[in-house]
Amino acid sequence: MTFPIALLLVWLTLPASAVAAEDAKASPLAVLDIEPEAISVMGVSSGGYMATQLAVAWPERFSGLAVFAAGPWGCAQGTLALALTQCMNTRLGLPDLATLENRHAAYLEKNQVGSPGALARQRVYLWHGQHDEVVDPRLTELLAEQYREWLETPESQLEVVYSEVAAHGWPVAANASEGADLAPCTQGGSPYLLRCNFDGAGQALEWLYPERLEAPRGDGRGMLMRFDQTAFHEGGLAEEGYVYIPKTCEEGAPCALTVALHGCSMGSAQIGETFVRHSGLNAWAAENQLVVLYPQARPSLPNPKGCWDWWGYDESSWQRDPGYDSRQGQQIQALKAMVDHIAGKPQ
Repeated sequence: MTFPIALLLVWLTLPASAVAAEDAKASPLAVLDIEPEAISVMGVSSGGYMATQLAVAWPERFSGLAVFAAGPWGCAQGTLALALTQCMNTRLGLPDLATLENRHAAYLEKNQVGSPGALARQRVYLWHGQHDEVVDPRLTELLAEQYREWLETPESQLEVVYSEVAAHGWPVAANASEGADLAPCTQGGSPYLLRCNFDGAGQALEWLYPERLEAPRGDGRGMLMRFDQTAFHEGGLAEEGYVYIPKTCEEGAPCALTVALHGCSMGSAQIGETFVRHSGLNAWAAENQLVVLYPQARPSLPNPKGCWDWWGYDESSWQRDPGYDSRQGQQIQALKAMVDHIAGKPQ
């Protein structure tokens, strides 16, 4: 791919957090040389639920999964009522894992989720703050229980971390959040990036890519760019997403890829570029040949907070049991299409 000379000159001087001019028109999503065995997905809150849905639907594509502040796969079972009362607060009790496993088995019979063999090989990182008043922290343990059943050797493939002080959100280290107006670690709130002095992005990446990454030194180079999402799916997605491309990856080096999914009220429509610039991922990406794809959901009448679809809002209203959490899910198809596109090795 080619970029204007002006952008290339800027690339040589800007730090890892650099971003293309906001008034520039969003470009088509790049096509890069992505290592097929080094693709992961991660997310927070609704993005965490969606990340798990994507990883379970396509474990052949995603070798790693990181989830911040979310619960088990299939939790909402296609209903907003359960999403609110069993998968966020739990006033109706915790979801029944046997019921969720039956849902998974039914999808498996129809080839609507990935093979058990591929699922068993994933690496998984889970994090939750014990002061979370939005999503019950006990729900992360249920997700951990699911993966303990699915993984070949969960003791070496699964990492579960609880913070005794953190609220609901994505924890960031001090050096990842300079100049950003972030939420207090223990209180949370918008923009749901928590100033916890804990590098959630780095911890997750080091687990997903063992013995591959070096801690950021601050001298990596790359560009955060907007791309046109309308080519992939119009319903439920914003017109534009973001992608962080290290300079080495733009120049043709083989690179890893992680898909980072924001939570409710965390998209660009609500908090601008706070998540895509201050999650901590870009600094790690710049120095480790790692591309970061930041798709964006959009607020709408059925989805006023701009959440990812983990209860079925983006499917046809006549469907009694929408396949939002399977390979038939419209957003899952869109996200998979983005990954397939960017990972298409240039000719």
